[in-house]
Amino acid sequence: MPTIAYFYGIAIRMYFEDHDPPHFHAIYAGNEAFVSIATGEIFEGRLPKNAARLVKEWTLARQSLLMDNWLNARSGKPVKKVPGLDADQSD
Repeated sequence: MPTIAYFYGIAIRMYFEDHDPPHFHAIYAGNEAFVSIATGEIFEGRLPKNAARLVKEWTLARQSLLMDNWLNARSGKPVKKVPGLDADQSD
C-alpha cells in the first residue's frame, strides 16, 4: 500500500485494486480511517477531530489528483505522490 502523501503527521495511503467507493486510508496517531475522495468524509474508522478536518480540506483541494491515483491503483498501475497541506513550507 503506497504512501501517496504525508503532512502534519498524517499518512495517506492507497491500496492497489481496492474496493469501491473511491477512497484512501488516512493514518494518524494510531487511528486509521477510510476517506471518500468525492466528499472528504470518513466512512469507516476514525481520526481525531483536527486531523479529520485537515484530511477533508486536503481531499477537497486535490480531488482530481486523488481520483487519477484511484483509477491507476484500481488497474494495478503506479500511483503518484500528492502534495500535502504543508507543501508550501517544505516538501
